[in-house]
Amino acid sequence: MFIKEFVDYLLLEKKYSTHTVSAYKADLLSFVKFYEDEYDIKDISKSNYTQIRSWIVSLVDKEVSNRTINRKVSSLKTYFKFLLKSEQIDKNPLAKHKALKASNKLQIPFSDVEVDLVLEELSSGVDFKSVRNRLIVELFYATGMRRIELVNLKIKDVDVSSKQIKVLGKRNKERYVPLIPSVIKTIEQYMELRKDVVKELGDSSLLLTEKGVKIYETLVYRVINGYFSNVSSKVKRSPHILRHSFATHLLNEGANLNAVKELLGHSSLAATQVYTHQSIAQLAKVYKQSHPRNKK
Repeated sequence: MFIKEFVDYLLLEKKYSTHTVSAYKADLLSFVKFYEDEYDIKDISKSNYTQIRSWIVSLVDKEVSNRTINRKVSSLKTYFKFLLKSEQIDKNPLAKHKALKASNKLQIPFSDVEVDLVLEELSSGVDFKSVRNRLIVELFYATGMRRIELVNLKIKDVDVSSKQIKVLGKRNKERYVPLIPSVIKTIEQYMELRKDVVKELGDSSLLLTEKGVKIYETLVYRVINGYFSNVSSKVKRSPHILRHSFATHLLNEGANLNAVKELLGHSSLAATQVYTHQSIAQLAKVYKQSHPRNKK
């Protein structure tokens, strides 16, 4: 089936993160199970569009969202592109497949008041865990980095003298993001406390658990969800929403779309433009309040 070779290709040649590759592999294995159960064949490289279509129909019947189905099919399509490139097959069965229509759900960012309330709550703590959690929130909100990017931060990535931090993004693409004074202050406070919990002197990871080992994605989610649950009634309270808030608040304050794109580490403006919806709403509000004709 060449799945191992495909995984190696994504990791080594495409430079995808282990998190992304795991998602691709999971999508492939879900099709493997269906294909074997339905057609009693293990090798999915031999599947055709009719068979793949029956898998899609089965997912629809299970009420899997169109967005999730599209992601799964996209993973499978990439797999077939790899097989085509490596001359294992002579035709991609998904070459002419059209994605299912999926609604673009506007994700509601946290308000600046909600962010301030969380940071105010965290400001009173002086122990390692409290300061680390405050740093997690501040880094997300001040840099807009992704969760996996935050988890993988190294001590050497922080340059206090230059007031910037190096972020290793998708496909190992590096970007530098400025650090505001309040974040630098929290970093310095955290680094002092970090000395007492570090398990191995050679550990280069910036953010650690209380046991002195590198933090993990689930812990980061719990931190953000936990604190923002106290101040926000929004349905989604995740690190991604905090990243979303970073971008939206910058645009609301007049930041250039291209600048926000670079800060977020997006490869194209199209990915950044999703954040303009909230800014347009803010502009509309200001417009209604300010336009002379609207006051009459």
